[in-house]
Amino acid sequence: MAKAESEDAQIKLRTLIVDDEPLAVERIQVICAELSAINVVGTASDGAAALRLAEKLEPDLVLLDMTMPELDGLGVARKFAEDSNPPAVIFVTAHDHFAVEAFDLEAIDYVLKPVSSERLDRAIERAVARKGERKAPASKWLEELWVPHRSELLRIAVSEVHQIDAERDYVRLHVGDPVTSAETGRSYLLLQTIAGLEDRLDPEQFIRIHRSTILRRDNIRGLRHDGLGVWSAELQNGEALRIGRTYLSKVKAMAGR
Repeated sequence: MAKAESEDAQIKLRTLIVDDEPLAVERIQVICAELSAINVVGTASDGAAALRLAEKLEPDLVLLDMTMPELDGLGVARKFAEDSNPPAVIFVTAHDHFAVEAFDLEAIDYVLKPVSSERLDRAIERAVARKGERKAPASKWLEELWVPHRSELLRIAVSEVHQIDAERDYVRLHVGDPVTSAETGRSYLLLQTIAGLEDRLDPEQFIRIHRSTILRRDNIRGLRHDGLGVWSAELQNGEALRIGRTYLSKVKAMAGR
């Protein structure tokens, strides 16, 4: 098995494991024992205990279960975020639909159960890479998203997304070069409403043109008047998408009209 390593061999992350399932804690401990970059300093079986131990042990990293009775993983992470020097958090969970909320809390990663040693190893590597980095001021806008892909969650930079389409309670993220992505078929479903995601996207980078469509601004090549008050946005790949009347004035304002 590959070992989580860093350029500085002295880096060892003091790690706290939090999970209400004893077998899950045991499995994670066994995996962590083989990773040279971390040192498990304690375990907790609920959110309240996790906060008490974190205050005493001052861990660098917390491997945090999402669903626990009373205070869940998101609640624990929110409490950590109030600290001046919070530990890094990797969520370890059986549920993929909390990914957006987890990223809002600046989690390092989001690992799905059953946990594999290789997947946890990659997450630890990300935590080690961030160790010692100067923390940039937090942005109010999303910069990355996690999307379900096969048996794990894939991290996608928001800057790679050029179009977002609503599909009932989901959104479809179209990723990559806007000219060629239709040919390669790179798109991913995320459990999130389009309105909820719109609120988290930088309006300087993205604009909603229809109740079912958000576009990255630089994917819009031009605007076309189709007559009778109907307008379309021409995309970089030559496709034209109709602009909803509700959004027309904002889209025209983007073009200085």
